[in-house]
Amino acid sequence: MMRPATFWSAISSAIVLMLLMAVAFGSVPLTISEVGRALTGTGDATNIAIVQTLRLPRAVLALLVGAALGMAGAALQGSLRNALAEPYLLGVSGGAAVGAVIAVAAGMSSSGVLPLAAFAGAAVAVALAVLISRAATGRADPRALLMAGVIVGAFANAAIMVALAGAPPNTVRGALWWMMGSVADASWTHVGWLSVYTVAGGGALLWFARDIDVLALGEEPAAALGLDVDRVSRRIYLLSSLLAAATVAAAGLVGFVGLVVPHVVRAAGIHRHRALVAGSALTGAALVIGADLAARTLRPPTELPLGAITALIGVPFFLVQLGRRS
Repeated sequence: MMRPATFWSAISSAIVLMLLMAVAFGSVPLTISEVGRALTGTGDATNIAIVQTLRLPRAVLALLVGAALGMAGAALQGSLRNALAEPYLLGVSGGAAVGAVIAVAAGMSSSGVLPLAAFAGAAVAVALAVLISRAATGRADPRALLMAGVIVGAFANAAIMVALAGAPPNTVRGALWWMMGSVADASWTHVGWLSVYTVAGGGALLWFARDIDVLALGEEPAAALGLDVDRVSRRIYLLSSLLAAATVAAAGLVGFVGLVVPHVVRAAGIHRHRALVAGSALTGAALVIGADLAARTLRPPTELPLGAITALIGVPFFLVQLGRRS
């Protein structure tokens, strides 16, 4: 087991390395010195455009997407007491995608409106999952909630397909690519508004981390300690939904990040949720930057969907964890 101090230094170094690689590697490879000159605006004009306009905002957007999904996954796993919970599997991301698709179809695709529409869809998905779980078990049982989330996610995908049925071919192709996840259209505008949502939502989760620690003990022990379980659970669900919805609006559906990274952080001996949420943010950032780098360099000049790369990592991991729990 890695020591916590070693983990923090290792993951910080990994993020720096991934950022350098993401900026340097691509169809036009750059040396570290060329990257440095481009960042300061003193190098070749073409290199400056490649670094400052294309690769750097894309890498930073991938960092924010990974950080937000990592924090959401850690908070959901702790509050639900289910190590298999994460926004994609709970239907949160699917609901956010429905909200975003409806907003785009209605012509409301601005940077300010799209995240709000995605958040509204995510909130509806969370409410549906909780209602289904309560109808099946009489309460929001963590295991039933996971299955309800899978059902809601499947329904959300069907709703998106119905919404796109009469759309023009170019719109359908663009929507399908977005549903598979991509940060190819990154800009500093996208980075700016996603950073606001990530800092606000992630900061709130860090603030309420002690409540998540209590929730992780179970509903009855948490209530005995004076915690309003329903109110705190709803707060954590909504904050996690906000983070997941913002990533969907920025980069489409990127699944399994919130599932994998909390396990990596816990393997380093970190279990208190304030440190766990922060560690998941860093680990998720490194994972998504690396996955996006792989997506655009594995099969040049073809670019693979970012969500497909994370799914190739997450699905086997999910099956292994499911086998261990069984």
